[in-house]
Amino acid sequence: MTTAPPPLITATGLVFTANALSGPVHVLRGVDLSVAAGEAVGIVGPSGSGKTSLLMLLAGLEKPTAGRLDVAGHDIGTLDEDALARFRRDQIGIVFQSFHLIPTMTALENVAIPLEFAGRRDAFDRAAEALASVGLGHRLDHYPGQLSGGEQQRTALARAVVAEPRLILADEPTGNLDRGNGTAVMDLLFGLRARLGTTLLLITHDPALAERCGRQVRMEDGRIVSDTLNIRIAAE
Repeated sequence: MTTAPPPLITATGLVFTANALSGPVHVLRGVDLSVAAGEAVGIVGPSGSGKTSLLMLLAGLEKPTAGRLDVAGHDIGTLDEDALARFRRDQIGIVFQSFHLIPTMTALENVAIPLEFAGRRDAFDRAAEALASVGLGHRLDHYPGQLSGGEQQRTALARAVVAEPRLILADEPTGNLDRGNGTAVMDLLFGLRARLGTTLLLITHDPALAERCGRQVRMEDGRIVSDTLNIRIAAE
C-alpha cells in the first residue's frame, strides 16, 4: 500500500499577534491549514482578514505567536534568523504586488541574487534563462526604472522561480498592473508553476484569479471560514 507524502504546508492552531501603539492586535486567531505539494491555492477575503500575515509566516518573515507551522519539512517557529534565511533561499519564491526590485541593479542582476546567495557559479546563466522564459531575454541589461510595470513584475516573477523553489507565494501580484499586463503575468505564473510542479499560494481580491486555482480558501477576521475545491480545475 502506497503511503501519501506529507503535506508541504501544515498549520495547526496558528496564532499571530502584532504589537501596535494601541496594544496587541490579534491578526491570526487559530488557523488550521494543510496544502499538498503541487497544489494551487487561492487565498481570498476582505482587507485586514489576515491573508498577508499568513503569507509572511509561511515565508518565515514573521514567526507564529502560538500554534505550529511546518513548511517543506521545517518547523518555522524553531528556526533562528540564519536558518530562516537559508529556508527562504532554498524553498520559497515570493512575488509581491510592488515588485521589490533593486533599482541600482539590472534585470539580470536582480534575478541572479537568490542563486548568488546560494553560491551558484551559474547564477547569471540561470538568471538569463529565467528572464528569457518570461519574455525578457532582450532586457537583461535594463534597470528597473527602464522597464514598464508589466516588465518589472515579470522580472520579479523570474527572480521568484529561478531557483526552482518548492513553494511560490504571490501577494496580489497583479495589483499594480493594468488588466492586459496582469493577465499576461498570471498566464506566465501558472505556466511556470505547472512546468516546475511548484506549490502556489496566491493572495488575490480578483475572483477570476482565485478561480484559476484548484482550491480557494477564504479568510475573515483572522480565521479560515471556507475551504473549497474548484470543481472545474480539479476535474482537468
